[in-house]
Amino acid sequence: MKTCLGVEFGSTRIKAVTVDGAFRPVSSGDYTWASRYENGVWTYPLEEVWTGLKAALAQVKDRDGIAAAGVSAMMHGYLAFDSEWNLLVPFRTWQNTITGPAAAELTELFGFNIPQRWSIAHLYQAMLNDEPHVPHIAHLTTLAGYIHHQLTGVHAVGVGEASGMFPIDSQTRNYDAGMLEKFNALVARRGLPWRLEDLLPRVLTAGEDAGALTPEGAALLEGLLPAGIPFAPAEGDAGTGMVATNAVAPRTGNVSAGTSIFSMVVLERPLREVHEEIDLVTTPAGAPVAMVHCNNCTGDTNAWVSLLGEAARLFGADPEPGELYTKLYQKSLEGEADCGGVLVCNYLAGEGVTHLDAGRPLVARTPETRFTLANFFRAQLYATMATLKLGMDILAQEGVAIDSLTGHGGLFKTPLVGQRYMAAACGAPVTCMETAGEGGPYGMALLAAYLLLRGEGESLEAFLSQRVFVGVSGSTVRPQEADLAGFNAYIRRYTALLEVEKTAAAVL
Repeated sequence: MKTCLGVEFGSTRIKAVTVDGAFRPVSSGDYTWASRYENGVWTYPLEEVWTGLKAALAQVKDRDGIAAAGVSAMMHGYLAFDSEWNLLVPFRTWQNTITGPAAAELTELFGFNIPQRWSIAHLYQAMLNDEPHVPHIAHLTTLAGYIHHQLTGVHAVGVGEASGMFPIDSQTRNYDAGMLEKFNALVARRGLPWRLEDLLPRVLTAGEDAGALTPEGAALLEGLLPAGIPFAPAEGDAGTGMVATNAVAPRTGNVSAGTSIFSMVVLERPLREVHEEIDLVTTPAGAPVAMVHCNNCTGDTNAWVSLLGEAARLFGADPEPGELYTKLYQKSLEGEADCGGVLVCNYLAGEGVTHLDAGRPLVARTPETRFTLANFFRAQLYATMATLKLGMDILAQEGVAIDSLTGHGGLFKTPLVGQRYMAAACGAPVTCMETAGEGGPYGMALLAAYLLLRGEGESLEAFLSQRVFVGVSGSTVRPQEADLAGFNAYIRRYTALLEVEKTAAAVL
């Protein structure tokens, strides 16, 4: 098999990865970008999508040998277009916590948790706000869905991505028909010229034909890829993370930890209750998944690492960024299991899990706190996963069994450190594989490879476990008793700190 290409639009990087016939990463390219806070909305300019994509692709070798490709991106958010695919309002990303009334009303209507990030919450909030663009919407999609359409002409997304737009029925692997009818009835009095199903992208499962790169799409890329390359269904970063970590079977899960952090646990049975803190989404094959999504992970830590690097330069040292991260992560292991009383709240943005609409990073301690660099940085790393732990504790109370978690993303780049703390936070073994650093774009490349094999009738689960990850080495860290006790002590104080965070968000 020739190489397959996966592209992912993450919150800080646009990355392209190719895999060979043995499913090993062979080439990559990337482009750095950042969201902007404009007029009260977190957004990205769509023009930069194409600048970044071309920059990333230009670094990929042997582009003429690509046999299949796929696009992934940050899930959720709101991209509304008219009938000519003109953008009606600026892109509203997953970072926004501006749809509270809509999310609450829809959750009650459906008896199903609708998080603020979901596309349907953004759409209904725009209706509640009487925004003038709403009657003119002809196409509603996500960032991955938009890029896929521009490249292939196909208005469709993978089922995992679709499950962050509107609830999915895992039996039909399509939008929940009963909830569609409830929504259409709810908004009928508004006299809109569309029904919701007219706007949403078609739902495809992993391995289905999702079109091919058109001449118009190739022209957008200025010839970096030849027309005719078949494309896999566009997926979200949650789905590609599951694929990249071989976590698509029941009782398995993964944690993706970078600017944001989320866990995905494949369920054996439905949850007993509706929990606002838990999203119910699907794997790229349509199996039900419980997702704990937190907006804040390494952003505040990155700021502190930058500050500490600046301090080092005052004394003539100029450590490489990678070395600085590694040294600080390793230093944290010298800290006390409960961080010696140091507390960090890392919220740069609001958090749905803890019901906060805005964030103010905090460091707090009492006079008797042992304020050392090791304790401080350990608290920083605990903070990256503390909110996730609150959600994972809800799953534990629901009796959700987890045999293994696989970690990927920047938090796990320093060997063993992030794994050890995550194992304590989740109370489960955490594995990192050699490909953990590649993350989502690697997962999307694997989905492109699976597209080429769809005629063989092999399930996605079998493809990953029996072809891709056979013999792949990695490291597994199990929870240590001292770390479990220390993290639980930290989380009790952290929960109290959230009351301070609420006040800080209100007054600062």
